[in-house]
Amino acid sequence: MSELISALLSIDGLLIGLACGIAWLWIASRSRAARWALTGLLIVYLSLSVHAIARVISAPLRHGFHSFSMSDAPPAPRAIVVLGAGARTVHGRTQMLGVLTLDGAARVLEAARVYRLLEGTWIVSSGGPPEGLAMLPESDVMRQALLQLGIPDSMILLESESKVTRDEAIVTAQILGQRGITSCVVVTSDIHMRRALATFRRVGLHAVPAIVVNPISMEHPSRRWVPTQQAVEFSQEVIHEYIGLAWYRLRGWI
Repeated sequence: MSELISALLSIDGLLIGLACGIAWLWIASRSRAARWALTGLLIVYLSLSVHAIARVISAPLRHGFHSFSMSDAPPAPRAIVVLGAGARTVHGRTQMLGVLTLDGAARVLEAARVYRLLEGTWIVSSGGPPEGLAMLPESDVMRQALLQLGIPDSMILLESESKVTRDEAIVTAQILGQRGITSCVVVTSDIHMRRALATFRRVGLHAVPAIVVNPISMEHPSRRWVPTQQAVEFSQEVIHEYIGLAWYRLRGWI
């Protein structure tokens, strides 16, 4: 379902919608419905491509979360769990390189900040390989970024099996359980946090939130009111989260 929504909100989806609308106009040139359909399509895409509008739509997902501080720390022993946000593997002729998304990089930065607050806490880098041949797991790509930020390799645990948030929670709980840890700080985006936190708590972990800084919010304020591809991608994530929350509740996963 989420893949279908992403496809509909992509440039390909827009082109297909426009093509269907134009064909409709040619077939029924006097049809007001065709004109209204094209107008509605334009309004929807313009709205979802403006970051300020997308943030308003996402407000219920973000409500109640704030920047993590020491007063929010769960009881020890505890761990920091940074959830994957997508990573790409670039293949050269003889080598390959993992590259984080903007959201993935923001999550790694927040995980490093929380690590320095909690001093000597395990970090679980969570995320399996994306679909495709010879793709690096997200967990490994994030690990490399954590090392660049000065996190000791000896304090990083890899969870490289998961495909979705529920998998991350289940496998991470097993990893932490082997070390007698039942508390964790979950690092993810503000719009993903509500579903992630509920999922981790459902598997028996005492989880607290550490939301990341939204990379788009760091851009010039004027860009929040003009259509951008980044805003379209953010809107896809927002819709994905609303669908994900409904699906997880239906399955009893949260």
